[in-house]
Amino acid sequence: MDDKNGDDKSKTVYSEININGRNGDDGAYAQVTSGAQSTYNQCPAISLDGSIWPMKDTRRRKDETEREKAERLVKLSGAVKTMLECIGEDPDRKGLQKTPDCYAEAFLFFTKGYEDDLHEIVNGAVFNENHEELVITKDIEIFSLCEHHLVPFSGRMHIGYIPNQRVIGLSKLARIAEMFSRRLQVQERLTKQVATALSEVLQPKGVAVVIESSHLCMVMRGVQKTSATTITSCMQGCMRSTAKDREEFLNLLNRK
Repeated sequence: MDDKNGDDKSKTVYSEININGRNGDDGAYAQVTSGAQSTYNQCPAISLDGSIWPMKDTRRRKDETEREKAERLVKLSGAVKTMLECIGEDPDRKGLQKTPDCYAEAFLFFTKGYEDDLHEIVNGAVFNENHEELVITKDIEIFSLCEHHLVPFSGRMHIGYIPNQRVIGLSKLARIAEMFSRRLQVQERLTKQVATALSEVLQPKGVAVVIESSHLCMVMRGVQKTSATTITSCMQGCMRSTAKDREEFLNLLNRK
């Protein structure tokens, strides 16, 4: 991508990956716009199989058998029981007897995005369409966990893209948002992962993602600012390089 403003700090990188997760001549190209020294380049948002970074335990969870799932639940339940003991509680008292199992099941649900695969979620719902104007899906509710304190943050995600002869089923945008939000996250990375996933699948002219959220790690503890909202954005392709496209997206977000 030529940078008309002469800014060489931002580069466009394409990795040859098709939507079935295999390298190939007809593959989609993941467009990543990021600073050359960013740690994001060292830890890409999406691995070749469409999961999060290729961590051993992540893939093990995704592929485990029913027996292994049960063993994982027992292990996690035991850890919760230990946690209750460490804060001075009695995990054997009536009100807490079922808590370790309940919390273990809930925590696995909160992080179920580790079991999802981008290519399975899209499931071929990419269509050739002669549409080259902005497409926006606003106000997608997201719920995630801060990876530093393991407390929730929640809010809304707005996704926009300018197609390049290909569009995606609208529900898939929400499913991609859900996949990445249901993991231990920081909001900045979550924003970029969703944008990069859409670039990989669609090869659009541009992608924009904005997240507005409230973090309980700022509300329940620390500075305890109950009204604070965090906004992050990721612009790729023409949404980053062309002010007109970027402004159209941001203006439409603010329309009531």
